[in-house]
Amino acid sequence: MLHAIVINIALGVLTGGLFLAFGTPLYRALGGSGGSLDAALVYSNIIFAGIPLTWLMNAFASVIRGTGNMLVPSLAICVSVALLVPLSPLLIFGLGPIPALGIAGGGVAVVLTTGLTAALLGLYILAGRSIVRLKAARLRGEFFVDILRVGAVAAISTLQTTLTVALTTALVGHAAGPDGVAGYGTGSRLEYLLIPVVFGLGGPMVALVGTNIGAGQNARALRIALTGGGLAFAISEIIGLTAATFPVAWLGLFGDDPAMLATGADYLRMVGPTYGFFGLGLSLYFASQGAGRLFWPLAGGMLRLFIAVVGGWAAYALTGSLRLVFATLAAALVVYGVVVAGAVARGVWFGKA
Repeated sequence: MLHAIVINIALGVLTGGLFLAFGTPLYRALGGSGGSLDAALVYSNIIFAGIPLTWLMNAFASVIRGTGNMLVPSLAICVSVALLVPLSPLLIFGLGPIPALGIAGGGVAVVLTTGLTAALLGLYILAGRSIVRLKAARLRGEFFVDILRVGAVAAISTLQTTLTVALTTALVGHAAGPDGVAGYGTGSRLEYLLIPVVFGLGGPMVALVGTNIGAGQNARALRIALTGGGLAFAISEIIGLTAATFPVAWLGLFGDDPAMLATGADYLRMVGPTYGFFGLGLSLYFASQGAGRLFWPLAGGMLRLFIAVVGGWAAYALTGSLRLVFATLAAALVVYGVVVAGAVARGVWFGKA
């Protein structure tokens, strides 16, 4: 645990420093300009100044989940969200003696609640309630290697998803300006919200698949993975189809600008029906972590990134149609889910394919 915490704090400081130093050119490349760029920097600078707390919180939560205790991390994060929801508007708009901080208040609320959650989880461990205890010890290179051997590879998969959204956001910004970015960003935020939903299934799948493979129960591990993948597909597909059918019900929560609504609706109608394949591939990525076999999830993610970014840019360059770009994003999700599920079902974890 000590080594995991050291890794997380170091990466938190590194990522925070990078965004504080290079936020301006990054957001400009994503289509930010004028007031939207100023707002992005105000929020981003606060969030990334406190980002080591996010890494620390997730380190504590992962340690507790790794002992088989899913309840405590879930409760702590639920408490954090329950506080964040009222605290955000309180700090954004102000009330009584509390000044209105504007968009900066949203960032301050996130940092405060994240720090509180990290403190609660850390106190739980330090109080001796967890199977794993934190104590001072000499740092050893082999422990860093053991953690990073799986963790660093797994981080690439998350980076692939983020890069896909970031680079396609840049494309939409180039094609449709800030209003288009707002519409696409609001629509694709729903895709991001699928990640914690699927994680609810994927977290236990890591432990279940790993335990069964360790016990020599390969067939049972595979059944667990495919069952979890099927559930993730069904949940994600229901969300995607609902969003595609009623796009304004989601987009209208964030604004009523006609250009934003039009771009976001086009995105959800095109990509929403393929959300099931994203849930399928992502859940089997978690299961593959438990199996210690991450090649095919990474290969599927790389194919998705290539099709979405290169194919999307080519589609726009040839036709000038943003809808065709969104159709390319949908095709990329289908390829991602089919490649990962097909490989796992054929037994790549056990050298059969």
